[in-house]
Amino acid sequence: MSALLAVSFFDRLAEVSTSPVTYGVVFLVAALDAFFPLVPSETAVITAGTVAATGDLFLWAIIPAAALGAFVGDNVSYGLGAVFGERAAKRLFRGERGRRRLRKAQRLLDRYGALVIVLARFIPGGRTATTFAAGTLDLTWRRFVLYDAIAVTVWAVYATMIGYLGGTAFRESIWQALLLGFGVAIAVTALIELVRRVRAGAG
Repeated sequence: MSALLAVSFFDRLAEVSTSPVTYGVVFLVAALDAFFPLVPSETAVITAGTVAATGDLFLWAIIPAAALGAFVGDNVSYGLGAVFGERAAKRLFRGERGRRRLRKAQRLLDRYGALVIVLARFIPGGRTATTFAAGTLDLTWRRFVLYDAIAVTVWAVYATMIGYLGGTAFRESIWQALLLGFGVAIAVTALIELVRRVRAGAG
């Protein structure tokens, strides 16, 4: 399903690549992914970065659009946790798997503090649980905003540059560039998840 979403997004992006609407799409997808993980924000940002390598999009505009969208979405997730708590959790984290993910995020935040917010931004699905859990705990919004601003900035630069560097290396084949970008993104995400699991097991 994610592959189909990637193809669909790329086709749409190619159609409007010279339009300012594209940056709005990147913003919207990044925002929705914070509390609706089925939306492929990495796919959107990496694809936009790849297209930027061809000169059809501006790199300096993609990064802030992605970062600001992610920041808004993360704060919506935090707000849902802070204001609605358990009622929102029942809707956002249905089933035992979802509840387990939320409890794990709460434990990690209790143990390691706000630094978890930065690391969780690189784990699809994990970022939703972490930002929501932050709202349910004694983590002030001011502190959350500080760490989240760092997280979304690093994430936006990372995802955009993966796409841009891939597009630069494979100018003759945009699909090879996209595959390279997605491969690197998946590898980094898997590495972060592996380190988190090892540390959790050691604790």
